[in-house]
Amino acid sequence: MISADTPTTDGLRIFQNNAPFKLAITTNAPNSDTVVWSVADSNGAIKTQGSFAVSAGVQTNSIPCTSTWSGYGALTATLRSNGGTLPNSGTRPVGIATFGVLPNLTPVLGTVTYAHQDQHRFGMQGFNGNIAALHDMGVSWTIDDREVSAMEPNGPNTYTPSVNDLDPFYKANPDQMRIVRLDGLPAWDSKTGQYNDSYYAPSNMPEFQSFMAKVGTDTSLIRAANYPNQQSDYYQVTWEPSLGWADSNANFVAMYKAAYQGIHSTDPNAVVMGPTNPFPANCSTCTTGYLQTFGALGLWNYIDAVSTHGYWNAGTYPAHPPELQDSDPSTANQANALDNQMTQLRSVMQAGKPDMKLFVTEQGTSYDPGLNYGLTVPSQNQLFAQAAVGVRSHIIVLGGGAQLTTLFYGADYPGEVGYGTFFDLNDAQGAYGASNLSPKPEAMAFATMTRVLDGTNTLGRITGTPSGTFAYAFQQLGNGKVVTAAWTHSNAQWPASGGLYSQTYSTSYTLQVDSAGTSGNVTKIDGYGNTSTLAYTNGQVTLTLTEVPQYIVSNNATVAKANATVPLGYMGQ
Repeated sequence: MISADTPTTDGLRIFQNNAPFKLAITTNAPNSDTVVWSVADSNGAIKTQGSFAVSAGVQTNSIPCTSTWSGYGALTATLRSNGGTLPNSGTRPVGIATFGVLPNLTPVLGTVTYAHQDQHRFGMQGFNGNIAALHDMGVSWTIDDREVSAMEPNGPNTYTPSVNDLDPFYKANPDQMRIVRLDGLPAWDSKTGQYNDSYYAPSNMPEFQSFMAKVGTDTSLIRAANYPNQQSDYYQVTWEPSLGWADSNANFVAMYKAAYQGIHSTDPNAVVMGPTNPFPANCSTCTTGYLQTFGALGLWNYIDAVSTHGYWNAGTYPAHPPELQDSDPSTANQANALDNQMTQLRSVMQAGKPDMKLFVTEQGTSYDPGLNYGLTVPSQNQLFAQAAVGVRSHIIVLGGGAQLTTLFYGADYPGEVGYGTFFDLNDAQGAYGASNLSPKPEAMAFATMTRVLDGTNTLGRITGTPSGTFAYAFQQLGNGKVVTAAWTHSNAQWPASGGLYSQTYSTSYTLQVDSAGTSGNVTKIDGYGNTSTLAYTNGQVTLTLTEVPQYIVSNNATVAKANATVPLGYMGQ
């Protein structure tokens, strides 16, 4: 009897701040009735509401809107007499039609000048080719295929490098830089006789090295022609090899040696990186484990930077947030907390090859285990929690010394429930390449985070914070404004199984933003891009922290640097 939409031509249902758009509500009432509608934010708070009369039969009424508030909107509607609720659509549950409003933070943050294009800090998987989505998400990096299986699927020496060997998407959108993906061997070059994702070294190692030289040639040419302000070219050799590596340790290093020497023979600006294990640290199959095992065999000689995925061992879903892995203190495994994994990873990197760059090339947050797409899944509370946990995990890796972090994934896809930052409105289990979408809270929280933290250097974690308080300081490039990302987390308010995640839990925290004895104002940006002014006295501002990060914009970098610890080996952007 009732449905609703906030249509856009790009299929994303995201709008600019303070720009007009429409809520379109279609009814098929059996008799005259009244539509009662409302829009709630990510916390479930009603932002606006209303009602209007409708006659019997099919009709569509459009409500004109202009929003100076930014964030996630969940539109609900029903008929006062006849009832009804908005139907589910694809992976989006019943009861809601979702949309987003992007923040306008230029008045607060200004415009950052990039000395080099590759100073940008955010990539994304799942939206290759969808430039509108990448722009909305504030993304500057995507992953481009150059593996042997993609370029020479049918036999050796069949790939000819060329400056024109570039997807038209990148040609048309030079603001999107490429991380060149090199894993994946076709059957002809595989020891198994069939495709493998670089779980064995190539059977024809000399040809592999020659192939990599060709990749270096065309990547260098492409950068010169399309990315004149990009300083380096970036190559990722393996992709989660610990999930299947079955060859010898010596052959793993030999494969990296061939890739490294081949690429560097033709690309003087190459940054070759790996090993890209799923977890940063604290196990033999994590990135630290591989760096130590294979580093002892010479791997350090064949990588210019480290790449990792940013998952944490106990799971990447709301019930297991990145700060604490277990709600039961007797079994808490703090070494697996993501902040501690980052500290351990930077320590291993510094011991193996000092001052290396670190790239997190995938990191996502799913729904809790046991949930499946359906009429009532996900709940508003699950969506709230996914956004809070997802954003915090990316801030932790940037604050822990990563140059770049990569959002995962674009829209919901089959097989793993809830990793998408957008609902797929066409497919009940999600689909790769989906284009009819609507945002989840996480999408709009990401859009704020990228706008606030892109164009910054990491100053590091604020020292001396109370237990359960997390705060990381950043400074805009060119010695600009200071941005402190801060939140609180309590396991007691965040059940590991069952129950609701608290949307109201808060703590008070005093942040030093200026010199002692001074007073003035700072700007607070909430987790969805809404700004307010906070007064400070004696150089300190009192904050009310929640499970959703907020961002404090201040000007005294000397104070911020004195109160933060730069991650070991992090040399800036």
